[in-house]
Amino acid sequence: MYPLLFRTVLSRLDPEFAHHAGMAVIRTLGVPPFSWTTSALTRPATGQEVRALGLTFPSPFGVAAGFDKNAVGVRGLSALGFGHIEVGTVTAIPQEGNPKPRLFRLVPDRAVVNRMGFNNAGAEAAERRLQKLRRRRPRAVIGVNIGKSRVVEVEQATADYVSSAQRLAPLADYLAVNVSSPNTPGLRGLQAVETLAPLLQAVKTAAGTTPLLVKIAPDLPDEEITAIAEMAVKEGLAGIIATNTTISREGLRTDPAVIDAAGAGGLSGAPLRERSLEVLRIVRAAVPAEFCVISVGGIETADDVRDRLAAGATLVQGYTAFLYRGPFWARQINRGLARAR
Repeated sequence: MYPLLFRTVLSRLDPEFAHHAGMAVIRTLGVPPFSWTTSALTRPATGQEVRALGLTFPSPFGVAAGFDKNAVGVRGLSALGFGHIEVGTVTAIPQEGNPKPRLFRLVPDRAVVNRMGFNNAGAEAAERRLQKLRRRRPRAVIGVNIGKSRVVEVEQATADYVSSAQRLAPLADYLAVNVSSPNTPGLRGLQAVETLAPLLQAVKTAAGTTPLLVKIAPDLPDEEITAIAEMAVKEGLAGIIATNTTISREGLRTDPAVIDAAGAGGLSGAPLRERSLEVLRIVRAAVPAEFCVISVGGIETADDVRDRLAAGATLVQGYTAFLYRGPFWARQINRGLARAR
């Protein structure tokens, strides 16, 4: 049913409007009695659990940052069968993000271009929502992805990240530092090892005992990826998330006029599959076996998840294929993983 609904209705709606409408449904699914029925249909099978970051994840497959920026859909996403939900990106200062339109579908490529610009209600609002979530049962595994506030100069980025970490780390199962979005001016420059290391040192101190990870871009040269991975181990981080969206437009099947109309922004979805897998292998080769590596980019099927796990991923995340596969996407992947055991 969902492919028909997507072709005839959803694909004709503005992508950002469709996302918000979908999130309203997801929020409803997280409220009893709807959550009880949904969970009964979608919960991961026994035996799919993964131990990582000092936690037990009910499934290796979770939701990447960007889908639930303000921690409003956690309960619904958990009910739909995702093993963890990474909320955000959250910034210390609330911000509206970039001007609309800022989200574009590339349907022939099963991809999306976004230049959202970290639109979110800010760390204080996220803190209040996470406090409420922590009082609820069952308790979902929640990662919190933090980024730089747009109004803060790059030179003051460390203090900005620390401010978010101090508020949110005590409520997060893990904290992820996002220095790899292409939609905040100057942000990707923070990925240079000599800049990134002191930033992560400061955030790690602020995070206390909460596991800290860093999210990197797929567009980095291979040697820089290795250098960041080695630095992350040296600085005592808990893991790396690989990868964010790409600024590349190579090899796309979508009409070039549609791609040009979408303009600047990060590309996500199926076209990232090969590069994301390459980056995973580079990172895994540079870090110890116990180091957590979360692979994201181009994930659509249970086979994709199995490929990432076989290549050394500890956990796997997805986002864009939700638009094309629908609300039972996590169920499809979890069932596929269970059949392969």
